[in-house]
Amino acid sequence: MSASLWITATPTTPNGELHVGHLAGPYVAADVLRRFLKADGLPVRLTGGLADHESAVELCALGQGRKAAEVADGYGEAITVDWRRAGVEFDQLVRPNQDKGYRAFVTSLFRRLHADGVLVPRTRLLPYCGPCERALYGKYVKGGCPSCGAQADGNLCQTCARPNDCGDLLAPVCVLCGTPAVLRQCRRLYLPLEAHRKELTDFWDSVAMPPRLAAFRDGLLHDGLPDVAVSHPAQWGIEVPVEGFADQRIAPAVEEVASYLLSTGPESGPESGLKGGPDNGPESGPENGEESARGPLQFFGIDRAVLHLAVLPTLVAAYGGPLPTGFQVNEYYRLDGRKLSTTRRHAVWALDVLTDAGSDTLRRHVLSDRPEGRPAEFELDGLDRTRDHLHTSWNQWLSRLFAALREDCAGVTPEEAPGGTGWDLLAERLDFSARELRSSYGVSGFAPRRAVALLDEVVRLADDFHLVNAPERDRAAGRSAYRAALAAELAVACALTAWAWPVMPEGAGRLAAALGVTAGGPVTSAALAAPAPGVRLVPPTGPVFGF
Repeated sequence: MSASLWITATPTTPNGELHVGHLAGPYVAADVLRRFLKADGLPVRLTGGLADHESAVELCALGQGRKAAEVADGYGEAITVDWRRAGVEFDQLVRPNQDKGYRAFVTSLFRRLHADGVLVPRTRLLPYCGPCERALYGKYVKGGCPSCGAQADGNLCQTCARPNDCGDLLAPVCVLCGTPAVLRQCRRLYLPLEAHRKELTDFWDSVAMPPRLAAFRDGLLHDGLPDVAVSHPAQWGIEVPVEGFADQRIAPAVEEVASYLLSTGPESGPESGLKGGPDNGPESGPENGEESARGPLQFFGIDRAVLHLAVLPTLVAAYGGPLPTGFQVNEYYRLDGRKLSTTRRHAVWALDVLTDAGSDTLRRHVLSDRPEGRPAEFELDGLDRTRDHLHTSWNQWLSRLFAALREDCAGVTPEEAPGGTGWDLLAERLDFSARELRSSYGVSGFAPRRAVALLDEVVRLADDFHLVNAPERDRAAGRSAYRAALAAELAVACALTAWAWPVMPEGAGRLAAALGVTAGGPVTSAALAAPAPGVRLVPPTGPVFGF
């Protein structure tokens, strides 16, 4: 089986619906790259999953008076539906509570890593709430970040992205009841990253990373790589299969590594990755089947940096799986100056935006405002401006074009070849745009914000071309030149069914249906070709892009 290009988008936690911050971060961008590569005819896969066993899921369930499994399954289904409505197409999606064999594989992986000495016991202080009679970790506890001082959750600071051990939080407080936590000694299992410094630095030297991530890495190296807890005293999650830790559950970070390993190839999955149950040995893992040996390009938010930069590579290398080959990292998407958060219900929900504005508007908006290198602020007025732009620019040009074809060409493609005043220069500029789009969509130069700007420029040039050539219609000697100009505009419209497909697949599909062509072709200058003369066009009854 030939190796395929692999893209991963970090799993999301099903403690609520999908919000626009999720889409502005890894998911739409990863789908854009997948669509571009797939249109080129390359074997490409986009994999993702859900983090069903995060503490935020159980915390949500307690607040709603429900079982954690019901919350994970219910919101998990809503999230997958919203992904589809937003045009995000996964080739494989790991769902822990539903995938047969998943728990067995996680258990086997954990047992193996412990047996190999990768995971070791440590006794450390852990916050405890007396009134709730609960050990506090993850979303159950908040306090000051020991690295930057900002308010942080247990295990991770959302401000500086540094990990913590819960017990080193400043003034820890129980999230459930607000009681200041007391610290108790607790023996848990840990991944000591410092013991793997050499392997990690060798890996980091071999893979390119954006400056933001490189700076984060340098900070970790300077301060000393931390020990990361991989088990917690809890009731929600997968039981630790190690003697002496029966009352603990496997940390979600290890489960994300398991999801990664279960996605290492086209035929991978819980059933193919682990065929004999939890007692299978090392030879049963997914690295021995007919899967891709090439690691993925990973899309994730900066708050997941420790997992993707250090924890995952360490555990994957210990298992013998393929290491990541690159990183696409986004910053935070904010609302009213604060990071969007499902747990705090501080969000604009994807379903609401998709229902009101459609996937084209939402995808174009979050890509044009993608938080690359800096946080971005979501504004409903900005979304309205995006919708208005699609209407007054893209859709109005297409409406004028289809109206002209109906009135002057009986609704069919003209006999004339593409031409008109300025066509040669326009074709030259569009050829340049196609090459720039390929660069902006491609792996090495991936820049979706640039791609959106290029697409807008293509439409503006086509609209200007239409207006320049419109007077030819009123000249008896100019009718043929006018129809040639319409044929040229049809060529541009056909090109957009390919060029705009990665960004706005719904509208590109509508346009392709109207023109009688197939959407999603390669992003090349060859797409700049009008339908054959005499082909009857079927203009859509509503807006082409957005609604």
